[in-house]
Amino acid sequence: MSADTLPAALLEQATAPYRPLGKFAWHFARGKLRGDPAFAGLLQRGLVPAGARLLDIGCGQGLLAALLGSLDGASPAEHAWPAGWAPAPTGVTVRGIELLPREVQRARQALAHLGERAEFVLGDMCRTDFGPADVAVILDVLHYVSYAAQDDLLRRVKAALAPGGMLLLRVGDASAGLPFKISNWIDMVVAFVRGRRLPQLYCRPLSQWQKLLRELGFAVETLPMHQGTPFANFLLVARLATPAVDNRET
Repeated sequence: MSADTLPAALLEQATAPYRPLGKFAWHFARGKLRGDPAFAGLLQRGLVPAGARLLDIGCGQGLLAALLGSLDGASPAEHAWPAGWAPAPTGVTVRGIELLPREVQRARQALAHLGERAEFVLGDMCRTDFGPADVAVILDVLHYVSYAAQDDLLRRVKAALAPGGMLLLRVGDASAGLPFKISNWIDMVVAFVRGRRLPQLYCRPLSQWQKLLRELGFAVETLPMHQGTPFANFLLVARLATPAVDNRET
């Protein structure tokens, strides 16, 4: 097992709730969780703290909630937890926001057993209330809305995050040439398969994404997040500062 792959037992447990929904939901869950390095990367690097309130913007059928929910009540040994990975983040609650009704329905049906630990809201990410969060995750969806809408959404994410909160934003690097063009083509195909019209994409070079987040007050770390794929995707780990505490006696 490579460092960017989920343990087989964890993959099985996270995708099992989708099996009763039919072949498409189950095979999509397995393919995405197994083939997309972002999911293993978040766990490997400990980017989701235990007990966090997580906001999943563009959550689809709830794969991140399924993955995190499968960690509760099981020891790392049961999942053959890889040596060198951060401790498993248990006790995470997820608020997912998704535009497509079919995706929200699948998430609610598959993950009803999570109860209050997972909520899936049907709505436009540009207008839906985010609620409070410790961690916000946006994987590969921000480029579907205009530049002005991106700016506004990121400001709203910052306002929703608690002090010391973190935004995990995966984007394509528009300056990366052919790998970026391939990822754009795949985006359009996936949008079509999911029943959306082929969108206009609003992409930026990686340097512009970094600059935008820093101007909003985030400290930004950049991680490659396209291992095993022909894409040029990067995860921007954007952290808000924790306010300093003045301990001087008055």
